[in-house]
Amino acid sequence: MSLLFQPEHVEQIRSGEKTATRRDWSENYNPPRAGTVQMATESLFESDEECECYIRIKDIYEQPLGEMTARDAEREGGYTLEEFRKKWEEINDEWDPDKVVTAVEFEYVGRSRPTKQVSQVE
Repeated sequence: MSLLFQPEHVEQIRSGEKTATRRDWSENYNPPRAGTVQMATESLFESDEECECYIRIKDIYEQPLGEMTARDAEREGGYTLEEFRKKWEEINDEWDPDKVVTAVEFEYVGRSRPTKQVSQVE
């Protein structure tokens, strides 16, 4: 499985500046689970062999956009809240503070898939 990112965000992931993402996923979408390793890609059609950015999901939870903190925005790539809002609108068209989105916290694990995954016990 992979998560699609803007090209500049992939670079921020590699540098450790971006450690979170917020997604407006449909109710039918099956999100990644904490502990799994995912590809962070710029293209939907990037294969595992082509991918050079892997992340491990640390936490996943729902949060209204309006409840984001300055620290949340910083984890999104070094943004202020206002900068994050503008970026959100650029990508998703509309900012609705009451909109509940999925927050995904992660860590960069390298340019190749780790051979061992650490799964969270449910």
